[in-house]
Amino acid sequence: MAYTTSDFKRGLKIEWEGKLYEIVEFQHVKVSKNQPTVRTKLKDLATGRVLEVNFRAGERFEKPDFQEKEVQYLYKDGDQYVFMDMEDYDQIYVNEEELGEASKYLKENLNVYVLYYKGKIVSVELPNTVELKVVETEPGIRGDTVGSATKPAKLETGLVIQVPLFINEGDIIKVDTRTGKYLERVG
Repeated sequence: MAYTTSDFKRGLKIEWEGKLYEIVEFQHVKVSKNQPTVRTKLKDLATGRVLEVNFRAGERFEKPDFQEKEVQYLYKDGDQYVFMDMEDYDQIYVNEEELGEASKYLKENLNVYVLYYKGKIVSVELPNTVELKVVETEPGIRGDTVGSATKPAKLETGLVIQVPLFINEGDIIKVDTRTGKYLERVG
């Protein structure tokens, strides 16, 4: 089975030029007498790079042979991150390079999805938000509950983000894994 440009939707994974891509954005365009095209932004799932590509309307793409598995993060061993397959309880080792930015949001017992393409791990998909503990920041100032002023805070995973002034060490905050931004205090 193959896909055509009429099947495009956000999040669809396609194989193009021998690589696995995810459609980030797409737009059907018809310019006067020219053949209709589809403008797309494609994310290379192996490198994370985003490309802008135009395709002719109706162009066909092979359905990629990939597998997605739910795994649970267990611990870090040197430069290897150890996950457990939730189906057969096998341990999976992923190096820091393969994880990329995802390593900054991993904490023990977090469930994520690992994407295999041609038998190799190409990406780790995190939940949209994670709850992390603040381990280092300047003390909060009483009464600073409104406004847009921020300060840096180091989280339990080593990630440093900007947080509102009222956040203190020991607070649990919700962070958006897609943008790396503070969302709210949860405890």
